[in-house]
Amino acid sequence: MGDLFDFRPVVIFWACLALGLIALETLVPGAALIWLGLAAGAMLLLVVFVPDLPVFWQAVLFVLLSFAIVYVYWRRLRRTGIATTQPLLNRRAAQLVGQVHVLERAIENGRGRIRIGDAFWQVEGPDLPEGTRVRIVGVVSTVLQVEAA
Repeated sequence: MGDLFDFRPVVIFWACLALGLIALETLVPGAALIWLGLAAGAMLLLVVFVPDLPVFWQAVLFVLLSFAIVYVYWRRLRRTGIATTQPLLNRRAAQLVGQVHVLERAIENGRGRIRIGDAFWQVEGPDLPEGTRVRIVGVVSTVLQVEAA
């Protein structure tokens, strides 16, 4: 059994890698590096308690642990989902569905333009003259689908 105050280079390496990855998680959004940091932490414990583990097998086990931890994380996230009170928060175009606006540019050959705030949006719908009030009924990519209001 290893000593918890073991200062062999391999122990220092895994400790620094674990702490470094977990620290980097604070700078990189997306909760990706923390799982690799946990795998490195597990390797740190492994090399403390199994001091003669060859470097090759340490690398293989680190990769396998990383995949296993990320797999468990993603499986749990998909099962529980992410609950939110604002499902359209980062979907600006979808938030516009149902609103009524005035055509900035007439819809000709199925395409036109409206102005919402300080932004111009491409619209698709039946041919209508400039100045017509239209209701947004859907979104395809970043193009708003409209009909006469």
